[in-house]
Amino acid sequence: MVQVWRDLLFAHWKLPPERVRPLIPPQLTLDIFKDDAWFTISPFHMSIRARGLPVLPGYGAVPELNCRTYVTVDGKPGIYFFSLDIASIAATWGARMFYHLPYFHAGMKIARQRDSIAYSSARGAAKWVAKYTPNTAMQSSEPGSLNHWLTERYCLYTVWRGRAYRGNIHHLPWPLQDVSVNIAQNTMTNLINNDALQSPDLGSYARELEVLIWPLERVR
Repeated sequence: MVQVWRDLLFAHWKLPPERVRPLIPPQLTLDIFKDDAWFTISPFHMSIRARGLPVLPGYGAVPELNCRTYVTVDGKPGIYFFSLDIASIAATWGARMFYHLPYFHAGMKIARQRDSIAYSSARGAAKWVAKYTPNTAMQSSEPGSLNHWLTERYCLYTVWRGRAYRGNIHHLPWPLQDVSVNIAQNTMTNLINNDALQSPDLGSYARELEVLIWPLERVR
């Protein structure tokens, strides 16, 4: 399929690896950068279409918020999702059925205020309310930098029925901007921290990026 991700925030927190490693399935290896593990929250909205077809009706601007960390399998770096909240019941069902990912339906709102994005998501006790504003010109991250390590990953991993699967993705390098983030409420990080994490250790913003997504393949 083809997705176009828009108004995407990367909010990154560094954590001791021993806090994150027990939350990773044993089929995957936690990836670290200079002795630190990283946890990321990414709210955005997207359009969805099958390759060669127009955007699906009702899928021109679907909000999604995911919580993720970073893993490797056989030396290939990728992403492992703890949760993916989305404002579409049908998309929740489809992603769980075909990608075996932990998607959840949530109530979500997005509002643009000049250059700022106000974003809220609520699913029971899992809540996120924040406002973010890009404040620099777009630029690609340098290879070897932390931003490059966090964002330039071209697959996701999931484990289903005890087996690891890889979903390959492809896109151009992220056109990132520095960003100011004001988090009013955050319980999405309670999984890894007893107290909600507020100001991220690193943040960036991407206005738009087209992403190609392939079906899962088993990692043998």
